[in-house]
Amino acid sequence: MQFYRNMNKNIMSYDKPLTANIDPGREPLNLREYEQAGGYRALRTALLSLEPANITNLVLDAGLRGCGGAGFPTGKKWNHMALGKDTRHPKYLVVNADEMEPGTFKDRFLLEGDPHQMIEATIVSGYAIQADIAYIFLRWAYNRAAQRLTKAIAEAYDKGYLGKNILGSGYSLDIYLHTSAGRYICGESSAMLNAIEGKRALPRKDSHATASGLWGKPTVVNNVETLCNVPHIVNNGVAWYKGLSITKAGGTKIYGVSGKVRHPGAWELPMGTSMREILEEHAGGMRAGLKFRALLPGGASTAFVLEEGLDVSMDFDSLQALGSRMGTGTMVILDDKTCPVDMLVSLQRFFAQESCGWCTPCREGLPWIAKMLVAIDEGAGKTEDLDELAVHAKFLGSGYTYCALAPGATASLESGLKYFKADFERHVHDKHCPWRT
Repeated sequence: MQFYRNMNKNIMSYDKPLTANIDPGREPLNLREYEQAGGYRALRTALLSLEPANITNLVLDAGLRGCGGAGFPTGKKWNHMALGKDTRHPKYLVVNADEMEPGTFKDRFLLEGDPHQMIEATIVSGYAIQADIAYIFLRWAYNRAAQRLTKAIAEAYDKGYLGKNILGSGYSLDIYLHTSAGRYICGESSAMLNAIEGKRALPRKDSHATASGLWGKPTVVNNVETLCNVPHIVNNGVAWYKGLSITKAGGTKIYGVSGKVRHPGAWELPMGTSMREILEEHAGGMRAGLKFRALLPGGASTAFVLEEGLDVSMDFDSLQALGSRMGTGTMVILDDKTCPVDMLVSLQRFFAQESCGWCTPCREGLPWIAKMLVAIDEGAGKTEDLDELAVHAKFLGSGYTYCALAPGATASLESGLKYFKADFERHVHDKHCPWRT
């Protein structure tokens, strides 16, 4: 797997702000180098020239939406956080860097490649919601990111960008790096809060974190890529941010591709770039001897898209209209030499294993789905199994479970049963997997 950056020699790239400082061939910028590249300018502007509400309004007007999967408007979420002298403290900002979604690696790219961007983004965003404490909740396996973030945090404290009375502004913030125990459910925002508190990582029903989050105090949870946009919006303004996109959604997006393509990796491109361009121009198309069959556009918990959908823009609204979701924006490619049933077996086994077990449909339904898929894949399936799988996909969908884990898990299954029905039927009829003969 390789990561690709904007090769513009001007390190403060105007059209690829998130990855302008990233070069996978070298160590990330230290604090002094980051400042020389224009870093921490947004922090000074925010703390010394802007009110917290001004930053939230900028983010709201820019149309920034969550890049972790849900796509919720960031400024709208921040507006739910009460400001003023009489509000409850401490307030918390939690950075979701858990990134456990299969096929997704964009946040790792940002954390390893430009850790000071993450620190500055956390401080500016924390100031906007008047947070006192920030936690970066990091995936357990991201050891390199942990080392680089730890170093960047220490440098920021030494410079006076963290701690008490930052730059004499009267605003104070502490950042703590919290390493995840490694469960997929920890990426669900309310389960993440339980994990930080030292509890079992279970989702909180009808949780409104901005009113009662960490330890019952006001809390905002945002994804890594989402927050990394904030300093650039502060520096360059709403019109600039909207101008980066080729759709009504603003900004750029880090799109990724994994699977049997010539150049798997991640690229920062205008929001709304088509799936075909990402696949064929940036990922280099399919490997020799293979043909494209389908893709999951935003990680393992999104619905399949076929070749006729490749010209659709990779943005929140366009993919929803197509019957899928942008999710994390990192595509998982299915080729013509890979069995779709076998692929779904792998995905459903993962989700069944990662269920927190809190609600019955997810705890019992996902292992049952995985068991049925294994039987079909190994030639022991029955025709009626296909109808039963479809029923399970429906009743593990949105509105039937405690959180979004099971609905996400069954998105690929439901679309797979629709698009690859002939493959399922052949497994049942021939009593073996055609790809293994």
